[in-house]
Amino acid sequence: MSLHPTRNTLPQEIRRKSVDLLGHSLVTAIDMQRQAKQAHWNVKGPNFIALHLLFDELHTAAIEWADLSAERLVALGGTADGRVQQVADKTPLERYSLEWQDGNDHVRQIAGALAKYGQQMLAAIVESGSAGDPTTSDLFTQISRAVDEYLWKVEAHHYAK
Repeated sequence: MSLHPTRNTLPQEIRRKSVDLLGHSLVTAIDMQRQAKQAHWNVKGPNFIALHLLFDELHTAAIEWADLSAERLVALGGTADGRVQQVADKTPLERYSLEWQDGNDHVRQIAGALAKYGQQMLAAIVESGSAGDPTTSDLFTQISRAVDEYLWKVEAHHYAK
């Protein structure tokens, strides 16, 4: 992968590593957006309004995570790739079932997706920090903190039986 010219002072090897990690975060954040909106549109059951609003809030947060990842990636000389085909090919998240309607099914899926993204962010914090890019590591920490908060909010519905 070639990088665009930039006056960013990080060495090219470090920027290349961070661009790769940020590209993975971008793909996951976009899939997270779509999964949250899928749940938002289709949730039914006694907790409908609470989950409907929570999933919409999560969708908005995931847009921000994607934007943070993409903008840092481009600032480091990379090219952000948020195309549908790229996301479908590269996402680490489980495929979302169209069969689900019950709130509990959506909660389990969204909680699993958030946990997977959180795991990805924890690894990216370490990898980018070890590679010598504390700024990107800090960005991943910011996303990780938010993902953990949404995981807590979503899981609270799972255990509220």
